[in-house]
Amino acid sequence: MGNIKETSTNFENNNVLENKCSEIYAINLISGKWILSICYYLKFGKFRFSELRDKIPNITERMLTLQLKRMEKSKLVRREVFPEIPLKVEYELTALGKGLLPIMEQLRDWGEIHKKEMLIK
Repeated sequence: MGNIKETSTNFENNNVLENKCSEIYAINLISGKWILSICYYLKFGKFRFSELRDKIPNITERMLTLQLKRMEKSKLVRREVFPEIPLKVEYELTALGKGLLPIMEQLRDWGEIHKKEMLIK
């Protein structure tokens, strides 16, 4: 849930909603503009940090690092470190992360329909 103080009412409200509604729990896991972008590229396989950074337009190294850590904590992404010089680190979707792929396809389809509908009005 990001950087919300654990003593805040907002934190408590989110916990209650997440416990009662799995949809909200899932949305909170993938919320923000970068998580789905990262998943989009990782659906093609393993990538090194620099490869991901180069593929995702306008993401900073700091933001990519934060999002990958968040995704790793949520078990959406697996981080593998190779003891080489220079150090080699690769990221890939876990089984849980791959479970998002059909949902992302549905979101894409819905987004295309919605964009067309908005253009009509």
